[in-house]
Amino acid sequence: MAEQVDEGAGLLRRHRRSRWNSLPYTLVLLIVAYLAVFILFPIAQQFLTSFSNNVVGVDKVQWVGLRNYERLFEDDDFWFSVQVTFTYMAFVVVGAVSLGLLSALLLNRKFRGRNVARSAIAVPWAFPEISAVLVFLWMCNPTFGVMNVFARLIPGIEQNLNWLSDPKLAMPLVIALSIWKAFPFTFLVILAALQAVPRELYEAADVDGATRMQQLRYITIPEITPTLMLMAVLMSIFSFKQFTLIWLTTGGGPYGGITETLVLRIYQTAFRFFDLAYGATLGVSGFVIVLGLTLLFVYAQQRQDRARRR
Repeated sequence: MAEQVDEGAGLLRRHRRSRWNSLPYTLVLLIVAYLAVFILFPIAQQFLTSFSNNVVGVDKVQWVGLRNYERLFEDDDFWFSVQVTFTYMAFVVVGAVSLGLLSALLLNRKFRGRNVARSAIAVPWAFPEISAVLVFLWMCNPTFGVMNVFARLIPGIEQNLNWLSDPKLAMPLVIALSIWKAFPFTFLVILAALQAVPRELYEAADVDGATRMQQLRYITIPEITPTLMLMAVLMSIFSFKQFTLIWLTTGGGPYGGITETLVLRIYQTAFRFFDLAYGATLGVSGFVIVLGLTLLFVYAQQRQDRARRR
């Protein structure tokens, strides 16, 4: 009887062990299934659509080969939207990473109210984009907006400015709003990287008589460079795929597509002009650009790792 009980207990333990051993594979399978259904399948479908003549109203969808891509390379509006996208992306990346770094350096010091300041500076990241745009539009209203109150304090400005209707002001304002929305994320990540820098390095630098600027140049920046590079890539992706902030503020205007990025161009082509095939072609081009930026980051990261090992 005792032998049967021991044998049953052993079988139960083996069953539990096998069940727990299969749990990681089950979780990975669920993740792979999610990626396949909601990410890989839409990408593949979009890629196939770019080789067709899929336009709303066409009776029969046919394979047209590279015709849409030939049209893409000859489309001046596409190249202008790419130029606008990279201009917008460059300013947002530089602004968000620089402001995040500066904020992290300041709030990494000990002072009274530091925790409150850290919490306050992270509010824009948690603020809903639609709500942020509504407040921004109210501030930029040409009749009663608070932005004109400050603008009239500048010598030479006597009338209210049409902030979002002026092609010279629309893009800078959209960039400023995007930086305000994005930089708290870079601040939090860079602050965590700063706190991970070994204190022994600064103590040794103090013994050697290094100044604060020398410590920043030769200790802080080299130690957090991988984090800065990662933030640059993430902010590039954030700005490249940004839709809500630009669409709700300018809609790609005020005219001539002055703020129309590639994402807005894709949306207008596919869902305003109902040219699904060409919209998919624009989407594939955007995917290639983002993939190239990611591969560039991986290459730069590997090169930096090899240099640090030497």
